[in-house]
Amino acid sequence: MHSTRSRLFLPALLALGGALMLAVGGCFSIWGGQRQKHQASSVVGFLYPDQVDPLPPAGLPVLRLPLRVGVAFVPPGGKRGGGYVAPDSLSETKKMTLLQRVADEFKGRDYIERIEIVPTSYLRPGGGFTNLDQVRGLLGVDVIALVAYDQVQFTDENLLSLSYWTIVGAYLFHGNKNDSQTLLEAAVYDISSQHLLFRAPGISSVQGRSAAVYVDEDLRSDSAKGFDLATTELIANLKQQLEAFRERVKQSPDAVAHIEHRPGYTGGGALGGGFFAALALLALARQLWRKR
Repeated sequence: MHSTRSRLFLPALLALGGALMLAVGGCFSIWGGQRQKHQASSVVGFLYPDQVDPLPPAGLPVLRLPLRVGVAFVPPGGKRGGGYVAPDSLSETKKMTLLQRVADEFKGRDYIERIEIVPTSYLRPGGGFTNLDQVRGLLGVDVIALVAYDQVQFTDENLLSLSYWTIVGAYLFHGNKNDSQTLLEAAVYDISSQHLLFRAPGISSVQGRSAAVYVDEDLRSDSAKGFDLATTELIANLKQQLEAFRERVKQSPDAVAHIEHRPGYTGGGALGGGFFAALALLALARQLWRKR
């Protein structure tokens, strides 16, 4: 008799406990888990889809001033590191906005004739330099800055958090830890020679906490913020690398690139025109001194 009552009492107690929890707004639970969202593209995967260790081209690039520059996001897909890169969720509108920020920073320089923002649809996964030659023919650009990205968003749901299930879903009292790590890389290539001129990174880290019902919305917001912050750092690093490239051309012009001027271009440009003019003046002074 006692065992029978116990068997009947236990389910009734559990039911009563469940009813009490429902009465205060939902189903009480202790739960946890982890999930990760990863989106990426790769300069190497785009330019060298079938090569493991691509070799740099021989010879030197020929840079014709003023430069005609293209700026483009590398399309998602293709191979990278032995595996396939998953498609991205970064919209074309967002890509164009970020590229416009990069382009605006380099306008007004006398050694750049124009900057073209290349739509992603002009590039195909694994298109390589053949694809870039097509872009050069269509848009008339000589140099292109290829922007690739890698963003990982990690959600760690606290195992000790208490949650209630309501009609709109789970609400986590202590929140989730949302980490969004974003890396941007701009690799600047001379299309004709296939030479990498210089590269620059941009990195950001966005951390936050949110209720479970708002995780997806907050992750989207953190993703956009991560790209914006990484772009700001990318632009700053691009400026530094451009200055460093100028100095390399000035110090060792025959070891970095051949500089030519387009017909009608008289500006010295920021790639060493003033330096070469100074050399000419020094040579002239030296010749006059010898004559004396």
